[in-house]
Amino acid sequence: MHSNSSDLTEGPLLKKIILYTIPIILTGILQLLFNAADLVVVGRYCGSISVAAVGATGAIINLLVNLFIGLSVGAGVTVAHGLGAGRYEDVRRTVHTAIPTALVSGLFLTIVGVLGARTFLSLMGTPDNVIGLSSIYMQIYFCGITASMIYNFGSSILRAAGDTKSPLYFLTIAGIVNVILNLVFVIGLRMNVAGVALATTISQFLSAFLVIRALMKREDACKLELKKLHFYPRQLKRILQIGFPAGVQGSLFSISNVIIQSSVNSFGEVVMSGNAAAGNIESFVYISMNAYSQTSINFTGQNHGAGKYDRIRRIMFICLISVFITGFTLGSVVRLAGRPLLSFYIPGDEEAISVGLRRMTCICLPYFLCGLMDVTTGLIRGLGRSMLPMIITIAGVCGMRIVWIFTVFRIPKYHNLECLYLSYTISWSLTFLTELIVFIVLMRKMKTKRS
Repeated sequence: MHSNSSDLTEGPLLKKIILYTIPIILTGILQLLFNAADLVVVGRYCGSISVAAVGATGAIINLLVNLFIGLSVGAGVTVAHGLGAGRYEDVRRTVHTAIPTALVSGLFLTIVGVLGARTFLSLMGTPDNVIGLSSIYMQIYFCGITASMIYNFGSSILRAAGDTKSPLYFLTIAGIVNVILNLVFVIGLRMNVAGVALATTISQFLSAFLVIRALMKREDACKLELKKLHFYPRQLKRILQIGFPAGVQGSLFSISNVIIQSSVNSFGEVVMSGNAAAGNIESFVYISMNAYSQTSINFTGQNHGAGKYDRIRRIMFICLISVFITGFTLGSVVRLAGRPLLSFYIPGDEEAISVGLRRMTCICLPYFLCGLMDVTTGLIRGLGRSMLPMIITIAGVCGMRIVWIFTVFRIPKYHNLECLYLSYTISWSLTFLTELIVFIVLMRKMKTKRS
């Protein structure tokens, strides 16, 4: 394997997986600090209405963005397969196809997000006293979405090559800039949610610049040369084959969250505020677990390319055990520290804090189930089978939650937040068990076919 690339097909797995995953966890936490800084600053200096305004945009932003983030997964898996199999020309072409794909995706999202912000928020039932601020936040946020796409595609390539530290360094720099600009725009210039959105946008452009610069400085098959940017048909097709189902899965996953957010909105702005604050805190637990999903994708991808299926089986056990420990521990700690954490976001608003604590009880304690589900998704996708986890997730997560909301949740006796949040736990469990069975069956078939 070329210099600069890390060989994930050799060496002790446990140590490699841990060293590989920790920078992804830290990177994800820093990325979340973008939005956390937004909520904390507006909560302390602008009030709970502004917190609700920012929180109301999360589900719809994820719905629009996840389809194209899935394509970055496709690029990463394609690079991992190429590196594992030693097909370095394929890797080069994939890299030079991925970046133009990111640009086109970002420009499309900018147009849709800026023009459709208020319409999307209105369809979600966002209250009149919140929708104006939410629209402003979304429109400014989507002005920087191209930079976000470039960063995600670039980071996916770096991780597929075994480099998880560079994205961490880049987001450290961008995160510090984001926090400083939040304070300047909101406290100094009194720009309210527009200020935090602008700070996020500027920091996204900085992180995109840094990741492109890193790719251009590499000396292996992942080296980026701007003059060679091109849509190579075979590599683009492979990226789409793996990435499009992943993106559809993410978007449909978000649709169920949009429906849940709409149900939350029906309880009023206080519930929206507490739900938004708790959801943001829980995101730190989720991102720590999801890092193992990214690890499972790239470790499985390289070893699949190398045909090392016994090693993939060990990867499965290590990632599942690790994500369980991480999710159970962090979820429990966050719930125990729920009140002081929520008070940091929404100080003095006891009613909203109470709502946040109710959500944490229902979501944080069984959150490890979501981590198990994500790891099995990553394992299957690392084998190059992206359609299967998409179908399973549509049925197990999206379908189940939608059915739950329009049946059980509609019954007056069960029309409460606890019943609404219960749909998460049930959908995680069903999807994880189904995907685990599918992965085991796929592994047996692939190993038999290869032998």
